[in-house]
Amino acid sequence: MKSVKLLFILFVTGAFFNSCTLEEIIYEVPLEEVVSEYDLWYVDYHRTTGTGDIPFLSKAFTVSFLNGNMYANNNIVDIGKTGNGLGIKVGNYDTFNGYLETFHNQDGRNDFDVTVLSGNELRIHDNFNNVSYYLIGYNRNNFDYDKLFYENIEYFLQEYVAWEKSSTSSVGAVNAFDDENFLQFTPENNTTFYSSKDSFGTDIDVIDWSFVGNYQIFDVQNYDDLKILTLNYDNGDNEEFELSVTNDSKISLYHISSKTTYQFDGKGFIKYLKGGKSKPSVRNSGRKRTKITRETKVRKYLK
Repeated sequence: MKSVKLLFILFVTGAFFNSCTLEEIIYEVPLEEVVSEYDLWYVDYHRTTGTGDIPFLSKAFTVSFLNGNMYANNNIVDIGKTGNGLGIKVGNYDTFNGYLETFHNQDGRNDFDVTVLSGNELRIHDNFNNVSYYLIGYNRNNFDYDKLFYENIEYFLQEYVAWEKSSTSSVGAVNAFDDENFLQFTPENNTTFYSSKDSFGTDIDVIDWSFVGNYQIFDVQNYDDLKILTLNYDNGDNEEFELSVTNDSKISLYHISSKTTYQFDGKGFIKYLKGGKSKPSVRNSGRKRTKITRETKVRKYLK
């Protein structure tokens, strides 16, 4: 079984000296203990390097390696609930012959070199496919859900067939967006959205997606729990909102120009299965994560 060397630096100050000496102490930790130390490993996909791709890691938000079983959360919605927080079982693993060997139910076998970067951070590298993934370890009781939602907000928006407007604030000027009751975000380049003026309560399977355009999400300077969403309609109209996540089925959109706040509820949860297939089958089928680079805006408008 492979042992991973962890380097600890000990500063020793002599009782009768003004100078400090530096001593290196190296401990060897079995690889099995390293990969199973945390319940969940968040796949920080935006840091991925290399030219290759491991499909099951490109779809997963978290992976877990426990007692030879490998689990993954392929959805943001219901994370923390599915599989008691671990997600679904997607295969098995071993730490044989110096490597983390994974055996995915559909993707097959991959061998990874494991490098410990810090107390809860790993880099796993597949030499054959020339790709490295960065994993951040958490236990289930201290998992950073806010980080997951806001770093992957595009994927969260895609996990429902539709977002239905559930409330409109009494404060705010009348504007054209008041008439739009449904939004849909798809993985088509992570930029395509659809909207509809269909009446409240319309079955999501028969919504007339009469408007289409591209959307963009911006980080907000000095805010980790807020994004800017712009909807750029094909007809030339543009709308800008402050976007915040209320819970895993509700979002809040603050319309900056009119100062109106809208609440939208997710309808038709799309569950991504082991191979990345979705159910029900909609435009979102076959989703996989890509590296997203966002521009940053300064928040100029305060509610």
